[in-house]
Amino acid sequence: MVEFPGRLLGIDHGLKYLGFATCDPTGLIATPLQVLERRSKREDFAIVNEIIAAQRSVAIVLGLPPRPPDFVGYSQADTVRNWAKHLWHAVHIPIYLWDEGFSSVDAEAALQSAGKRPPGRIDAHAAAVILQTFLDAIREGRPWPAPFSGGEPSES
Repeated sequence: MVEFPGRLLGIDHGLKYLGFATCDPTGLIATPLQVLERRSKREDFAIVNEIIAAQRSVAIVLGLPPRPPDFVGYSQADTVRNWAKHLWHAVHIPIYLWDEGFSSVDAEAALQSAGKRPPGRIDAHAAAVILQTFLDAIREGRPWPAPFSGGEPSES
């Protein structure tokens, strides 16, 4: 059995919204929390820190979009990595970047198959999908990834 350090906070990063999810202290089940309409980095990170404190989160699992093969230019993955650098300077818990694949599509499909469609955005459900795939991988014996090591963010 895998020993979990406590609650993890899943984040689905979007250009306009951030989705949040958490898990139980044993790391078994991810649950959607809330959606935040983004404002400024300072305000967003203040709210992230409030959520960390309220949920007693010990680490963040941040969804990282796949970078298309042979892609040239600045991708959404680059945007998330840069945001993670800013986040790393704003929070005092480890951050794990995790392949988000098609988390929004998966969340939408899961909700439809369950006959549910929550009002508003599905970003928190996408964050729960990201977090659940992380939890499942760890429970299946995959080693914990190295935490994101930060660095200096660009201005964007």
